[in-house]
Amino acid sequence: MDITAKILEHPKYIEYMECNAATEKDRLFCKHDLQHALDVARVAYIICLERRLEIPKELLYAAALLHDIAKWKQYQHGTDHALEGSILAGKILLDIGVSAGDAEVITKAIKTHRQENMEKSVFGKVLYESDKACRPCVFCKSIHACHRFQDGKEAKMQY
Repeated sequence: MDITAKILEHPKYIEYMECNAATEKDRLFCKHDLQHALDVARVAYIICLERRLEIPKELLYAAALLHDIAKWKQYQHGTDHALEGSILAGKILLDIGVSAGDAEVITKAIKTHRQENMEKSVFGKVLYESDKACRPCVFCKSIHACHRFQDGKEAKMQY
């Protein structure tokens, strides 16, 4: 997976992930780190296999690795990390030689991964669903204060 390797080695990707780590250093809740990105990628790949969706594995991994790269901007400036991240991701993707068409598909999925009711491509729906499903919330010590469960929702293990 050439695209994945190039993303992981890209100086801007490394910088943005370091920014995420710095802003989440004292965060009680889930982190937006490489482990989360890989979890999202793996769950997205499983979803595609189970549903027989023809989204290339390399594009799934690229979107998952890049989907939260602007989380630090949300913390610092209150901006939408999905929208900001799609812009940053687009620059990285074009810089590493991803075709404009593939970059557009990936960035659209990133841009829409946060909003449940936003118009999404099938790819965007898979990214959204895998982002939510990969968190083991039932074991979280901070679940009582998590925004995901403020409206009475119960944490359920996804498997």
